[in-house]
Order: sequence, then structure tokens, then C-alpha cells
Amino acid sequence: MTGAIRVRADVETCVGAGQCVLSAPDVFDQDDDGIVRLLQDAPPPDAESAVRLAGRTCPSRSVHVDVAPG
Repeated sequence: MTGAIRVRADVETCVGAGQCVLSAPDVFDQDDDGIVRLLQDAPPPDAESAVRLAGRTCPSRSVHVDVAPG
């Protein structure tokens, strides 16, 4: 693990594929149109690998995972 992470989701580019929800359902959800909803922008350490998978598998590259400062 690299440290605390922060997650961002770009609703403007999301295509509603749902890969993020499949990878990390405690962190991501979808609205009625299938567009990503971020449930947690600072997920717990045990969710890091699932969140990173969501970022890698998002077909529109709408999920961004960053290392939190500090």
C-alpha cells in the first residue's frame, strides 16, 4: 500500500459502464442514468486495491485515484 488515497469521478465523461461499481461497490454507485456517483472520496486502506482496479478498468477513464497529501 502506498498511503492514503483520494478518489475523483468525472461525471461529464462517464459512459455508465459500471466497472467502478463492480470493482468497489462501497466507494462507487450509479444514478438512474448509470452515471457514476462517488460514495467516498477517501476510502479506507482496505479498499485501495479495489479502487485502483476501478480506475484501471473504467473504459472512459472517468475514475481517478491519487495519493493524498500528507
